[in-house]
Order: sequence, then structure tokens, then C-alpha cells
Amino acid sequence: MLRVVFFGTSSRHAVDSERKRALTSHGASFALLACLFLTACQTVGLPRPPATVAPAVGPSDEATEAVGTAAPSSTSGGVGSTSGGVSSPSGRVSSTSGGVSETRGLWVVRSTMIHPDSVRAMVARAADAGFNTLLVQIRGRGDAYYSGGIEPRADAILDQPTFDPLALAVREAHIRGIEVHAWMNVHLISSATVISSEPTHLVNERPDLLAVPRELARELYDVDPASRRYLDRLVEHALANPASVEGLYSSPSAPEVKERVYAIATHLVEQYEIDGIHLDYVRYPNQAFDYSWGALDRFRVWIERRITEDRKAELAVALEQNPLAIVDAFPDPWDEFRRSQITDLVERIYVGVKSRRPDVLVSAAVFPDARESFALRYQDWEEWLRRGIVDVVAPMAYNANDGLFDEAISRAAEIAGPERIWAGVGVHLTTYEGTLSKIGITRRIGVRGFLLFSYDWSVAYGAAAGGQPFLERVGRGVRTLSR
Repeated sequence: MLRVVFFGTSSRHAVDSERKRALTSHGASFALLACLFLTACQTVGLPRPPATVAPAVGPSDEATEAVGTAAPSSTSGGVGSTSGGVSSPSGRVSSTSGGVSETRGLWVVRSTMIHPDSVRAMVARAADAGFNTLLVQIRGRGDAYYSGGIEPRADAILDQPTFDPLALAVREAHIRGIEVHAWMNVHLISSATVISSEPTHLVNERPDLLAVPRELARELYDVDPASRRYLDRLVEHALANPASVEGLYSSPSAPEVKERVYAIATHLVEQYEIDGIHLDYVRYPNQAFDYSWGALDRFRVWIERRITEDRKAELAVALEQNPLAIVDAFPDPWDEFRRSQITDLVERIYVGVKSRRPDVLVSAAVFPDARESFALRYQDWEEWLRRGIVDVVAPMAYNANDGLFDEAISRAAEIAGPERIWAGVGVHLTTYEGTLSKIGITRRIGVRGFLLFSYDWSVAYGAAAGGQPFLERVGRGVRTLSR
């Protein structure tokens, strides 16, 4: 039980959470962005691209904040293989027949995707440090760090109308033989501290599609979602509960939400040569959501197909007095219903992506404890793997303790098979030595690879030594570890 609580409080993307990455205030944001920009651009000179490079052809993916186009997903072939492609410094082969035997990846938060120089420097530094996979955030808070999509362009790049962060990341990465996966925040669509003023943002355009906590269910049941009160109360609740709610979430059971996310993912694979789609926040915030009017009514329709006419009549009477009567009468089916909404969306994205570009890899960031994920977040990643509707999961085993990290990744490998696990390492919670130790654990267990959360923290806050920045220290240290 203690273990479940521990991971429940530490397995989120800390830098992507306003609380943990110190981006809640504009002052802190500017400080971090300046640090990222100056550090990235001054530490490493941008390498001159090679004269001839095999063109990147392959699957396309999209992500939360900065999604780009990349070469095909690496599911076969070994590091350094040269059959059918050009070998790169990262050990990746830039052809459809190439691949990597170990993923050495970085989550790249959207704060790096706001200027061409910071994108180029990010790719150059990743290559210099020996990383071969970038998960770039292209949908962070219901916005777009790419061009031509259905969602509003992110505020941070509005003043650069011709800049396409994802396209640039893909182009720069593929030159160096690095994969790019589009990282999407699926249901977390807004901070509670900063609400987009863009009319086409989901929060403003369709507030009826926002998830509602049980605490507000009765109060908001008869309130017009278009009224200011409706959104204000959701924001107030999120601000009052920062430990359990990261912001405003979309309603997972709403058909319009599913269609929107599906359209984004398929647009990305059609328009960008990305190597993968990476799903994050593909879950409910917790058990207290979603008690919106729409979700309650969809559950009513769902459960009425499974009960007798007499029971329907009883519940109809009860609903006149209590809008929560049906969910209270069927707590287990209510959980099953919510869990199925997440699984249905994952499956639809997987089928949509694979039907367009079969080699694009579909992955998801998940809570490392499968029991907690299943029961409290309605994120049944064990079932996703069993059904083959994701290729890889990345358990976010963010903690400083090697023993707990080992236990979490070992259990995930037993459940899924080691070849379907990317181990998520939270470098913000450990040291340089601790980071290398955890990477060593992933190699001992034999999982597919590791992802560091995050590039942004590594270059802005990671401890340097002997004149060598943290990211480069880790990259060089990894090369000395046995496999």
C-alpha cells in the first residue's frame, strides 16, 4: 500500500506539471526559458550536416507540445547496422530496414519548442550525448506546437507564424539518425492558472466537454456550461486541489473528445515523417472524475442495456431526486465504463495510426504500478498490451530509490515483456550517479530502453562537473556502462 501511494505521488511528469517544474508564474517561466535557450545554444556548437544523407521515410507521429516528422520506427535491426541505410553518430540507421537495439530517449517539454535555435540546439546536444530518440511535446495544453492542425497554435509561438517546431525537430533529428516521436497530452488540456484566450481552444469552445469532479457534480448538473460560473468553478476546484488535479481535463467518454484526439494523431502521421505517437495523460485524473452531465447520461444509456425494465423504472424515479443515483447504484460497472473509455480511445488511435503508417510506433506514458493505474486512473495498460493496441509503455518510475525503481520496472517487464518497456527515469529526483545507476538497472533487466525526464531539466538545472554539463555527463557515462 505504501508503494502504491509513493508512486501515485511521484510518477507524474514533474517538469510538465506546473507545480513541479516551477512554471506557474510568468517570472519563473521566463527564467527557465532564458536558461534553456542560453544554455542550449552556448554549450554546443551546431554540427554541420553531412553532405549526403538517405532521406527519412517512415511512420509519422504527433505529441503534446512539439511533434515532428521522423524516420521509421526501429523495431528490427541492431545499433550500427548499415544494411540499407546510412549509419549515424547515434547508432541509428536512417532507413526503413534499420533500427535501434536500445532506445536512449529524452522527453522534451514544450518550453524547448518555442524557437528554431532552441530546437536545433536540443537536437544537437542530444546527438552529442548519444541519445537516439526524442519525444517532443507538441500538444501540451490543448494547443499545437506544429502547423495545420485543428487546435489553436500555442501562445508561445504565435509571433512566429512560419515556424513549425515539429517539422524542424524531425528534419534536424533525422539528419543525425535520431527518431522523433510526437508526444501528446491527451486529456489534460489546460492549466488552472492560465486559461487560453483563444476562442477555438476546447476550454472556451466546448466547456461542456470538460471533466467534472464528483464534488461539483450536483452543483453544476443544471448549470449551463456556457456560463462563466461553470468554468470558474472547475478552475477553483483545480486550484484548491493541486496535489491531485494538474489542471482541467477533457471528458474521456465524450465522442467529440475522442474524435478530436484521433484527428490530431492521424493528422500528425499523415503530415509529418515522425517515428511514433506518444500518449501522455491518457487517463482520468483520479477516481473523483468524470461526473459531468454528459458522462452521467452516457453511463445511463450504457447501463440500461444491461439491466431489466423494472430496474430501469426504479432508477428513473431515483434520478429525479439525485443525478448520481445510477453511478451510486452500480459502482463497479461505473468503474468499468470509465476504464473502457480510455481503452477505446487508445485502440482507435492505434488502429488509425497503423492503417496509415504501419511502422509508426504507438507508445504511452503510464503509472508504473499497474494496480494503481487500473483502479485509480482507469488506465488499464496491461490490457492494452495484451490486446496489442500499444507497442510500448513507459512506466514513469520517478523516484530516487534504486530499489523501488528496480521493483517497478521489473514488475512492468514481467507483465508486458521487457521488449515492450521503456523505463522512465526522473532525473529531476535523483543525482548524476543515481541516473546512471537506474540506467544500469534497466540494462540488467533487459528492457527495450530508457527515457529521461527531461531534456529541459537536464540542461537548465542538472549539475555540471569538470566543465561538462549534466546531459553530456550522463550521455558519456552511459557509454561506460556494461550491457
